[in-house]
Amino acid sequence: MITDQHKIRELFRWWAQTEAGEITFLPASGSYRKYYRIQTDLKPVIGVINEDIKENEAFLSFTNHFLSQELRVPEIFAVDGSRQVFLLTDLGDETLFSFLSGIRSSADDFPQAAMDIYRKVIGCLPRFQVTAGKDLDYTKCYPRKVFDGQSMMWDLNYFKYYFLKLSRVPFDEQKLEDDFNQLVRFLLSAGNDHFMYRDFQSRNIMLVNNDPWFIDYQGGRKGPLQYDIASLLYDAKASVPEPVRQELLGYYLDVLSEYVPVERKTFHQYYYGFVLIRILQALGAYGFRGYYENKPHFLQSIPYATGNLEYLLKNKLFPLQLPMLYQVLEGIVGNPEFRHYQAPENQLKVTITSFSYRSGIPEDKTGNGGGFVFDCRALPNPGRFEEYKQVTGKDHKVMEFLKKEHEVDEFLNHAFSLVDQSVKRYIERGFINLEVSFGCTGGQHRSVYCAEELARHLKTKFAIDIQLMHTEIRK
Repeated sequence: MITDQHKIRELFRWWAQTEAGEITFLPASGSYRKYYRIQTDLKPVIGVINEDIKENEAFLSFTNHFLSQELRVPEIFAVDGSRQVFLLTDLGDETLFSFLSGIRSSADDFPQAAMDIYRKVIGCLPRFQVTAGKDLDYTKCYPRKVFDGQSMMWDLNYFKYYFLKLSRVPFDEQKLEDDFNQLVRFLLSAGNDHFMYRDFQSRNIMLVNNDPWFIDYQGGRKGPLQYDIASLLYDAKASVPEPVRQELLGYYLDVLSEYVPVERKTFHQYYYGFVLIRILQALGAYGFRGYYENKPHFLQSIPYATGNLEYLLKNKLFPLQLPMLYQVLEGIVGNPEFRHYQAPENQLKVTITSFSYRSGIPEDKTGNGGGFVFDCRALPNPGRFEEYKQVTGKDHKVMEFLKKEHEVDEFLNHAFSLVDQSVKRYIERGFINLEVSFGCTGGQHRSVYCAEELARHLKTKFAIDIQLMHTEIRK
């Protein structure tokens, strides 16, 4: 049997005329595509394997078109004869979502740095929708060329069958179907003349040197302008505060008006309808992945989506009478089960500890006897410089020092891959404890930074209990 890694090595050898180094599997999140990071002396490369050829054709066609428009999307280096394996630019690990998670202290906190990045992202959106959308080959769209009535009904029924049914929310099927049809008729009147990215959200936006790069647009098609900005601003776990949403929506309309005439009142009339259908589609996805495929970390997003629904209902933002749908939504909002994610009793706990080798490796008190100990002493040491001696790896200037060092990124990427693999398998097998320790000479800088980075990384990928401890900072 030919393995995935063998296929990637063969394609890499053909493209680069040399052998690939270590190939590391990157755990997937919401798709069935498989990603592999390739160690190479050439340029950063990701190998992708996807058996859905029509989806691949959409991605490859769109990518080449977007590159011709000088949009920041990954370059395609090589595609194999089967059209199921290809090599792309490796854009790293920092998504807009992981960036937000790292700089926010609470759901209400939205620092200026976050606002600046969102403005950069939003500034690019009309270029996809209007400029690049003009000459795009829409025959490559998959599964449909247009976000039409059938597409909308697919999304609404996805919500009905994979969220409402699986979570046992009561409803009258015929009355709900009637409301769905009325909502679709209304949304179709908004028009669908521009490129719709379809999944324009924080996990599909990569950050490289604080600039946004864009991935996962293979579901794009013709559609309304409102849908993508609604997807971004009401992205569930990104949890953008409502005043910030309003400011960013205004900024989007300012930028959009440089490309096409914008009648703001009309835009707003339809906007919240697309916010609603996007939230319902997302709830369907959380139900499918969480309830049906038994991937509980997707259920973590339900409380955030519920909070968004509550805002829409309280402020009566729809110009339609949809009695059964509103009854269903009010039932979701009022149900405590959907307001707070309850971790399963056998949820995996990952204990991440920074330590000093002078004090010894931390004892595993769980009795599990497994896990990882990473030695950070080979990394560049900020503690050798006077300006860093009184601060730790949690302080911004130490973080900036270490982020600039390529060796540190390489070290962490290896650590992330190893830990991700174990976390995934531990969850599948029902294990409840995993120990990860980072040690350096004094336990103040490198080990602390690495422990913090791993905690941030795991938080964005898995529904697990993360316990973070710094043994030397407390002393």
